[in-house]
Amino acid sequence: MKLFDVYPLINIEPVKAEGSYVFDSTGTRYLDLYGGHAVISIGHTHPYYVQKISEQLNKIAFYSNSVIISLQQELADKLGAVCGHPDYELFLCNSGAEANENALKLASFHNGKKKIISFKKGFHGRTSLAVAVTDNPSIVAPVNQTENSILLPWNDEKALEEAFANHEISSVIVEGMQGVGGVHVASESFLRKIRSLCDQNNAVYIADSVQCGYGRSGKFYSHDFAGVSADIYTMAKGMGNGFPVAGIIIAPHIKSKHSLLGTTFGGNHLACAAAIAVLDVIVKENLMENAATMGAYLMKEVAQIPGVKEVRGRGLMIGIELEIPCNDIRNALLMEHKIFTGSSSDKNTIRILPALNLGKAECDTFLNAFRTVMNKVLVK
Repeated sequence: MKLFDVYPLINIEPVKAEGSYVFDSTGTRYLDLYGGHAVISIGHTHPYYVQKISEQLNKIAFYSNSVIISLQQELADKLGAVCGHPDYELFLCNSGAEANENALKLASFHNGKKKIISFKKGFHGRTSLAVAVTDNPSIVAPVNQTENSILLPWNDEKALEEAFANHEISSVIVEGMQGVGGVHVASESFLRKIRSLCDQNNAVYIADSVQCGYGRSGKFYSHDFAGVSADIYTMAKGMGNGFPVAGIIIAPHIKSKHSLLGTTFGGNHLACAAAIAVLDVIVKENLMENAATMGAYLMKEVAQIPGVKEVRGRGLMIGIELEIPCNDIRNALLMEHKIFTGSSSDKNTIRILPALNLGKAECDTFLNAFRTVMNKVLVK
């Protein structure tokens, strides 16, 4: 049997990893500044993370949500304390798309409305509703198409006001920083406008924090920079440092009832152990502060390199827009300098999404390599 061929693969097989580095099957070491789509939050094979998962695996790995799993409450308590919303409630699932699906569904249950506002260049997942509100027609199957999706321009407050005036809006789903779209930061005014209009119209503000959350921006949620609270926050990627775990936290005014949401694997023992370990490390090692510091350093230095048009982002979620397409630059960084970086839907934009414990030495390794590659391109 062959694998279903949907992924264009890099001809490298990582077989070992540690911290900000991965090693391929030949023993070659690579600096990982992409973290598998921003998944690696506390570094590869962090000793504490490995220990906690190993200990849990030797106790019980899985049982369904038909029984008490006290690790879920431990995770909820720690997450509430770190994210600043201890009065919210946690629902655990398995992926970012599933988190967004549940958030959109829960919003509609809450207010009985159907229309969803999302934004151009946004990405929310590949499943039913999540892909319907994603701005990429090539991944929206006919069965996913719905009249309930309203796609608006990014950071356009006037268009937002008009949509609320013309439709019964159930929810607005918005990334604090767009990831796949090329790291475009939502303005603080824009997020405050969303909050205001949702309040006025009994709509639900869904903060998609799947990629831009979990401390990556320097705050726990990148939406926090606007000084407002969303009704539902969605999380995944960095939540488990590679273990499949995701969740949503839900404001107190949105009420639960039995069978409203459900999942088989969500919140299982191993997933909770992984997520608890991640939070413990984020707090103990001050990783949000490190993300802010290292991110500011990288953005300042990168902006001074010839051929860079714009640098966007916050913390360790950085988009580097070049004056030329970035594919050859990324290939040179990978093949000549052994550095993984990410692409985006913008062909000129490189994404930098490293572990939050990235050090200055690793930053300088990238900066020196990037300068060398860009200088070669400019000479040509």
